Amino acid sequence: MFKIDVYNMHWLDELSNKEEDLCLHGHATTFIGTKKLEYDATVSATALYLLKSLTENHIINEDNQMLPCCGFSLIADDKSENVIIVGCNNGIDWSIIHEGENIKLILEDDSETIVSLQEYKNEVFQFADKVEAFYKASPPRKLPKCEFDRNGYITFWKEWHRRRTE
Repeated sequence: MFKIDVYNMHWLDELSNKEEDLCLHGHATTFIGTKKLEYDATVSATALYLLKSLTENHIINEDNQMLPCCGFSLIADDKSENVIIVGCNNGIDWSIIHEGENIKLILEDDSETIVSLQEYKNEVFQFADKVEAFYKASPPRKLPKCEFDRNGYITFWKEWHRRRTE
């Protein structure tokens, strides 16, 4: 079984102008097999990582965590097609391995769960769509004045929408 949801989505309280917060935060709850994982995460990053995992393997502790604490910098690649999200080392992670029409999920304790790719995809889309709906219902984000940062944010959504329709 694989289930993931998010509650209490919000922008950072300490920002005086919340429209400048480009990263959405919330309480993520994930069920993998019989294990329950919960974390107050940067759920916008989680959603993009999940979308990316529909076509790419993710190996635990080799990249960003699937439930990252933060994602304070969005860096567009040279072609402005994909984004690298830089954060801290805090978070919860697991491996996501493609095996034909199935997905193998491996937790830090080496427990494994296999789900169908279709079941996994349905959960990923539900989560990503919920996160995007919060963005759409919120006041528009203020794009950064810095071209580098602005390009990172624009590329984040470009990659998101490409992966959501693949």
